[in-house]
Amino acid sequence: MSSSSPEGAPPVSRKVIGLAVAGAVGGFLFGFDSSVVNGAVDAMADEFVMSEALTGFAVAVALLGCAAGAYFAGKIADRYGRIPAMKIGALLFLVSAVGTGLAFGVWDLIFWRLVGGLGIGLASVIAPAYISEISPRHVRGRLASLQQLAITTGIFAALLSDAVLANSAGGADGTLWLGIEAWRWMFIACALPAAVYGWIAFRLPESPHFLVLNGKEDQARTIFNKLIPGDDIERHIREIQESIQQEKLSTKKGSLRGNRFGLLPVVWIGIILSVLQQFVGINVIFYYSTTLWKAVGFQEKDSLTISVATSVTNILVTLVAIALVDRIGRRPILLTGSIGMAASLGVMALAFSSAVGTGSEISLPGAWGPVALVAANVFVISFGASWGPLVWVLLGEIFPSRIRARALGLAAAAQWIANFAITLSFPIMAAGSLPLTYAMYAAFAAASFFFVMFKVPETNGMSLEQAETLFVPKGAPVAPLPVTSDEAK
Repeated sequence: MSSSSPEGAPPVSRKVIGLAVAGAVGGFLFGFDSSVVNGAVDAMADEFVMSEALTGFAVAVALLGCAAGAYFAGKIADRYGRIPAMKIGALLFLVSAVGTGLAFGVWDLIFWRLVGGLGIGLASVIAPAYISEISPRHVRGRLASLQQLAITTGIFAALLSDAVLANSAGGADGTLWLGIEAWRWMFIACALPAAVYGWIAFRLPESPHFLVLNGKEDQARTIFNKLIPGDDIERHIREIQESIQQEKLSTKKGSLRGNRFGLLPVVWIGIILSVLQQFVGINVIFYYSTTLWKAVGFQEKDSLTISVATSVTNILVTLVAIALVDRIGRRPILLTGSIGMAASLGVMALAFSSAVGTGSEISLPGAWGPVALVAANVFVISFGASWGPLVWVLLGEIFPSRIRARALGLAAAAQWIANFAITLSFPIMAAGSLPLTYAMYAAFAAASFFFVMFKVPETNGMSLEQAETLFVPKGAPVAPLPVTSDEAK
C-alpha cells in the first residue's frame, strides 16, 4: 500500500501502515484456520468414521468457538488492552493447531477445533478495532480493509497448503513426514503463522484510544507522536476525551443497553451488518465448493485447485475495494456489491433449477454448468469488492469509543453465529432444494441493499469520534466536537 494521501491531507507514515499490516495478521490466521478444514474434511471423516451430521458439526463447531471468542474479546480488550487480547488469541491458535493435528478421537478433534475458534473470534474483533484506532481518518477505510485482505490471503494460503500437502502425499489421507497423515499436517501448519502473530503482538504498541479511555494520556501522546508526527496531537486527545464524556451523558459507562429491544440502535446496526454479510452465503463457496464444482462438470480431484483460484480472485477484488473505499465512500461500494450479489445468486438459483440427479450426483445440463460457474465467480467478486472488507471497516468506526471493543465483539459474535447457521444448514437445505437455497441467499443480498440505503450513513473522511455521531438517535444529547481550521475549509 502506498503511503500517499489525498490532496491536502497529511502524508501517512510508514509506521502507521506497518502497524496496520501487523494488526491485520490476526485476519490472516482467521482466514487460514477457518478454511484449512476444506482439504482435510473427507480424510478426517474417514479416519474417525464420522457420519455426515457429525462431520458437519466438526466443521461448524469452530464457528461456535468464534462466536464465544468474539463476545469475550471485547471484555478482555476493554479491561486489559488490545495487545493482551492479541497475545491470548495467538496462544489459542498455536495450541489448537497442534492439538487438532494430533487428535486421537472425534471428540478430541472437536475440542481443539473449538479452541481454535476462540482464537479466531478474538482476532476477528481485535484486528479491526486496533487498526481503526491507530489510523488517520483520511486513510482509515483503506487500512481497515487490510483485515479482509489478510483474511482472503489466509484463505488462499490454507487452500494452497492443503493442495500441496495432499498432492505430495498422494491424497489427504496419505502419509507424510514422521508417519503423520497429510490432513493432520494441514492443521499443524497453522502453528507457524500463529507463532508469527504472537511475536508481532509482543512488539506492537497499545492503542492510543484505549490509553486515553484509561486515563493514560501521556502514553497516548507518545504513540500519536510516532504515528502522526506534525499533526495536532492535542486535538486527537481532546476528541477522544469529549467522545467519552458524550457517551457518559447518553448511557451508563460502557453499557450496550438501550431502548431498541434491549440494545443501543448503533449496536443493532452493527449486528445486522454482520448477519447480512454471512446470510448471503459466501462461506458456502469456501466450505462446500466441491459440490458446486462437481455439479458444473469438474472432477473432484480438481476441486482444491479451483478453490485456490477462487481465493486468488477474492484477494484481487479486495485490493480493488482497498483502492476505492476512501475515494468514493462506503455506501456506493456496499450498494453496488448488494446488486451484484443478488443478481448472481439469482442466476445460480435459476441454473440449479435445471439440475438433474440427486445428492452428490447432481449435474447441470447444457450451458447451465458454465453459467453457474460464471455466476459463482461474479458473486465472489461482488462480495470481495464490497461486503467482505467494508463491513469490517464500518464495524471499526461506527461504535462510540467507550463501547467500541465490546460492541464490535457482540457484532462479530453475531456474525459467527450466522456463519454457523449457514454452514450447518447448507447440506440439509441443498439436499432439499439447491434452487431454493440460492434464492434465499439472493433475497438476503437484496435485503442488504435496502438496509444500507435506509440505515447506514456515509462515514468516509470523518474521525472516529465524528463518525459515531451519525448513529446517535435524533433528540439524544450530542456534545459538539472541536472544528479545526483545516476542517472548516
